[in-house]
Amino acid sequence: MPSSKKPLTYPSSHKSNQVDNYHSTLVADPYRWLEDPDSEETRAWIEAQNQVTFGYLSEIPTREKIKQRLTKLWDYEKYGIPFKEGESLQDGSTERYFYFKNDGLQNQSVLYTLKTLDDQPKVLLDPNKLSEDGTVALSGLSISEDAKLLAYSLSASGSDWQEWKVRDVETGEDLQDHLKWIKFSGASWTHDNQGFFYSRYDEPNEKTQLEDVNYYQKLYYHQLGKPQSEDALIYHRPDQKEWGFSGGVTEDGRYLIISIWLGTDSKNLVFFKDLTNPNAEVVELINQFEADYSFIDNDDSVFYFRTDLNAPRGRVIAIDSKNPAPENWREIIPQSAETLESVGILNNQFVADYLKDAHSQIKIFDLKGEFIREVELPGLGSAGGFGGKRHDTETFYSFTSFTTPGTIYRYDMVTGKSTIFRQPQVDFNPNDYETKQIFYHSKDGTKVPMFITHKKSIKLDGNNPTYLYAYGGFNASMTPGFSVSLLVWMEMGGVYAMPNIRGGGEYGEEWHQAGMKDKKQNVFDDFISAAEWLIANKYTKTEKLAIAGGSNGGLLVGACITQRPDLFGAALPAVGVMDMLRFHKFTIGWAWTSEYGSADNPEEFPALYTYSPLHNIKPNTAYPATLITTADHDDRVVPAHSFKFAAALQEAHAGDAPTLIRIETKAGHGAGKPTAKIIEEAADKWAFLVRTLNVEV
Repeated sequence: MPSSKKPLTYPSSHKSNQVDNYHSTLVADPYRWLEDPDSEETRAWIEAQNQVTFGYLSEIPTREKIKQRLTKLWDYEKYGIPFKEGESLQDGSTERYFYFKNDGLQNQSVLYTLKTLDDQPKVLLDPNKLSEDGTVALSGLSISEDAKLLAYSLSASGSDWQEWKVRDVETGEDLQDHLKWIKFSGASWTHDNQGFFYSRYDEPNEKTQLEDVNYYQKLYYHQLGKPQSEDALIYHRPDQKEWGFSGGVTEDGRYLIISIWLGTDSKNLVFFKDLTNPNAEVVELINQFEADYSFIDNDDSVFYFRTDLNAPRGRVIAIDSKNPAPENWREIIPQSAETLESVGILNNQFVADYLKDAHSQIKIFDLKGEFIREVELPGLGSAGGFGGKRHDTETFYSFTSFTTPGTIYRYDMVTGKSTIFRQPQVDFNPNDYETKQIFYHSKDGTKVPMFITHKKSIKLDGNNPTYLYAYGGFNASMTPGFSVSLLVWMEMGGVYAMPNIRGGGEYGEEWHQAGMKDKKQNVFDDFISAAEWLIANKYTKTEKLAIAGGSNGGLLVGACITQRPDLFGAALPAVGVMDMLRFHKFTIGWAWTSEYGSADNPEEFPALYTYSPLHNIKPNTAYPATLITTADHDDRVVPAHSFKFAAALQEAHAGDAPTLIRIETKAGHGAGKPTAKIIEEAADKWAFLVRTLNVEV
C-alpha cells in the first residue's frame, strides 16, 4: 500500500513578521497568531486542518476494522483498588469500602461504596450522568473521617480547573457546598468531619482562563455549609508567587502537614500546624529547597519522611518536630541499590515500594527499619496500592504487566499472603506474547534498559512494524502496564518497545538530573540509540519504525525527528511541548523551568534554542510521516505548541509522507478523557501507522 495516494494539500498558514530578540539572538515566530485558540482565524485553521486529517484517516480501509477490534477488547470489567474509610466500631457502623468500576465501555468509571466486601455495592457517584458525551470527569475525592461525607472534584473537557462539591454517602445527595478555581489540589478533612483543607488560585479572567499563567496559590480551610467566600485562609506567601501548597491532615488528626512545591522540581519544603491549638502558628520544619521530603506518618511529634537528601535513590528518616535540627534526624531505612518510590505504614510496619530496573519490588520493614519480608508478586510488572490506615491488617494492590490486565489482590499483612480479589477477563491469550528486558548503550556509553513486547511468533528479519515509546523527564518512571490499544498493535504483528531513558526516575534523582536543563540532549540521545539498537538487532528498519510520546514525550518525539529525520518511518507526538522559548508564558508552563531552564535566562537560552522542536525544523527536508495530536482545551500544554509546530512542519516538509495534525475538541491534556474519544484516537493512530508503515493487516 503506498504511503499516500496523492500529495496532500495543507491548509494555508500565513506568516507574520513577528521577531523576538533573545539576548542578541533574533528569533522569528511567524505563527504567533496561533497562540490565541479562540480567534476566528485560529478556529478556521483548526477546522481546515481537521478536515484534511480526518479526510485522510477516513479513507484508510482498515480503520473501521481496527476500531471494531479496539471496541471489542475494551469491553471488559475494570476495577480500581478498594480502599476503606471510617472507624472500626464494634458494629462497624461507620466503616465503609469504596472502589471504582467500569463495566467495559463506560466513558467514565463509577464510584461504588459498600459496608463489607460481601455486600451489594451501591453507586455513590456516576460521572457518566454529568454530561451526555462523557467529557465531565471525576478528578479527585476525599472521604471524611467518619465515612459519611465525600468531597469530590469535577473537571470539564479535560481542563486542569476543578470544582469541588460535597455528597452525603448514605443518601447520595449533594450538600450546598460548591468550591471553584481550584487546580493542582486535593482535599483533606479535619477529624471533626466539619470541613477540609484545599488550595486554590484567585479567580482568573473568564475569556483567557485556559491560557493565563497560574501564580499565587493559597491554602484554605472550608467549613461545611458556608460559602467559599468565608473560607479561612490558612497560609499564603505574597512574596513567593510560584509557591504551591498541599495540605494534609495526619492520621491521628493532630497536625496539618503543608508541603510547599516550586514548579515541577522534586525538591520541596515542609511546614506544619498543630490543629489541637486554634492559635497555633505555621511552623517551618524544612525551609530549604534541597531535597524531596514525602511525609509518611507520625508518632506524636516524630515525623517520618521518604527523602532523597544524601540518598538519590531514597531512604526513610525520622524528624522530631520538637527537636528538629538536622543533626538530630534519624535514618530508619537506608538507601539501597533499588529506587525507593513511596512508603506507607500498615499493621505498624513500613510498606516500601521500590523500583528494580523499572519493575516493582515491595518490601516490608518494622518501625525500627528491620527488614521483615518481600511481597511475592505474580511476575515482572508494576504493583500499586498498599493503602490504608496505621493499624490495618489488610490492604489491596493491583498488579499489571504488558500482557497482564490490572488484577486486584487482597494482601494479608499478618500472614503475607496475596489472594485475587478481582481478575478481569480480556479476549486474548497472554501466552501468545513475550516480554523481555534488554540493556543497550547510549551515545555516551550509559547503559539504558528497554522493555520489548511482541507475539512469540515474530521473526527477527528487520521487517516488523515497531512502536517505540518513551517519556524521559520530570522524574517520572515508565513501568510495565497493560493497554488494550497496544494489544491491538501487537495482534497486527507490531513490536512495542519502551526504553527507560534518562530524565525519568527509574534510577533515582541522579538519573533524573542527567536528563534536565543543559543535559536534556542525553534524553534524545538515549531514545535515538534505542531506535538504532532495534534496527541493528533486526527487530525493524527505518521504514517500519514509529516513535511516539506525549507531553514531555511529545517534546522528545519533536526533537528526535528534527535531529534525525532519516531514522524514523513515522512519528506521533501528542500534546507536546514544542516551543521551548515560550512554554513558560502559559498556564502552569512557568513551573517547568526547573526541569528545562528558561529562555529568559541568557545562560539557559542556548541549550533550549539548540533543541527546541519548533525552531529546528529545516526547510526542504523530508520528514517522517507525522500525526500530531492535541486538544483545543488543553490548559496544561496549550495547543499553540502543536499548532505552530504543525504549521512550520507542513511548510518545510519536502517529502510525500503526510504531516497531519489531529485536534480533539472538548478535550484537554488527557486526564478524564472519555472511553469513546480514547478508542477513536487509538483507531486513528493505528490506521495512520498501518498506512504509512505499509503494515499488512
